[in-house]
Amino acid sequence: MLKHIKIEALRMLRNKRYAVFVVAFPLGFYLLYSNLWGDQVDATTGVKASVILMVSMGAYGALASSIMSTAVPWAQERESGWLRQLQITPLPSWSFIVTKLVVSLLLTLPALVLVGLAAVLTQGVSLPPGAWAGLVVAMWLGVIPFAALGLAIGSLTRPDTAQPLAMIGMFGLALLGGLWIPLDIMPETMRSIAKVLPSNDYATIGWQIVAGETPSASAVLGILGWGVALIAFAIFAFRRATVRA
Repeated sequence: MLKHIKIEALRMLRNKRYAVFVVAFPLGFYLLYSNLWGDQVDATTGVKASVILMVSMGAYGALASSIMSTAVPWAQERESGWLRQLQITPLPSWSFIVTKLVVSLLLTLPALVLVGLAAVLTQGVSLPPGAWAGLVVAMWLGVIPFAALGLAIGSLTRPDTAQPLAMIGMFGLALLGGLWIPLDIMPETMRSIAKVLPSNDYATIGWQIVAGETPSASAVLGILGWGVALIAFAIFAFRRATVRA
């Protein structure tokens, strides 16, 4: 199983879509936005925009990574017959989905680390050690619902359909979840949508940590609830794909 995880991770690291959407985009956006508005201070929390943007762009990169590293590769594996090959190996069926989730978690780290380094090196962002640790853990584990969503997309659709669906989901969750546009300048309808999306709960936990606050129960319960629901949906979709294969 460990060799399977290594193979999957190396394959994704060579993927150009991964490099562009997961690494280049969030890093480039952070450098652009932080140089434009990084010195502004949030009137409510007193946190500089460069810190808030670090969370937002790190969240976008991790979210994009978790979806892109599961949806399209899994759909391609089903289409190519690789799933059938895996099914005749000694690996148990549950290990396939666990491998995908583990690889997805590993591949979120480059976006989180690079955006964080850019914030420290270019904007002088500084947080207490406990805040850094809490932020990294929360942002890392918080991508599980999005990885499950990607796996469900890959289980239910063909590769040529999985890719646009994954990109729509990735950009839609980032935009409507408030990662690119602050909620306080969104129209009321968009704010209402954002408040029920897992992407907003995910980023809210990070924003609260960097503000020195304890993550709110509503954000934590929101991401946990979405996680349970999307994992259950991914398992259902995976079983359906396995039967078909």
